[in-house]
Amino acid sequence: MAKTIAVADQQSTGIERLKARPRELMEFLKNVRSEMRKVVAPTRVEVQSTTTVVIVTVFIFAAYFELVDAIFGQGVHQLIQYLTKR
Repeated sequence: MAKTIAVADQQSTGIERLKARPRELMEFLKNVRSEMRKVVAPTRVEVQSTTTVVIVTVFIFAAYFELVDAIFGQGVHQLIQYLTKR
């Protein structure tokens, strides 16, 4: 008897959840619309300045990694020469 009641409760909650889906969807879309009204697009000057910062940063990191690669490459080359001379 208790098992039958538990199964009936599960079915009713499943149906209730299914019926609540359209209401939840409408609430979600209202919240999305509300949040999208708060979004501000960046100005052209802001986009240009952030793009410049990104490009400069990329070149700085490229130079740094080139230097580190050259140092490690030279070190490995020296190690290989040292080990093959024996």
